[in-house]
Amino acid sequence: MSRRRGFSLIELLIVVAIILVIAAIAIPNILRARMASNESSAAGCLRAITVAETAYSTAYPAVGYATKIQDLGGAQPCTAGPGSACLLDNSLAQSVPGSAGHSGYQFLATGLNSGTPLNASFVTGATPTAPGSSGTKDFCSVNDGVLRAQPTSGGTPPVTAAPCAAYPAAQ
Repeated sequence: MSRRRGFSLIELLIVVAIILVIAAIAIPNILRARMASNESSAAGCLRAITVAETAYSTAYPAVGYATKIQDLGGAQPCTAGPGSACLLDNSLAQSVPGSAGHSGYQFLATGLNSGTPLNASFVTGATPTAPGSSGTKDFCSVNDGVLRAQPTSGGTPPVTAAPCAAYPAAQ
């Protein structure tokens, strides 16, 4: 009687079980790495927004800082003006609460006028689109340029300076 060559069902089941164990170990690590990447991206985006706000206030001294984050972007081809300054990538400028976000985060930037027609300061913030899944930290910054972070509470990023000032400085 001739003997067939190949793998037995038991051998195949053992290989599948080993692959499943390896996947069960690797998937949580991949998710944590993705969250860390999203958080790093959000911190970098807040730095870019802060620089764009400073450039905006220099380019449009009659306005001061941009009233909202959308004023810092602009659809391509972009023509610079107070309503679309072309200082940020438009995908970042449009990643406001209610949108799909940018790298797992949603952003806001608000010019603060303190009763004058000129926006003399601003606050910008970022919060994860899916807290605990796309990120675990909220970030914010005001015109002093200090990046602040705290564990996420969900909701929308801060729109006034007082809540942002309560965040500890990011390390």
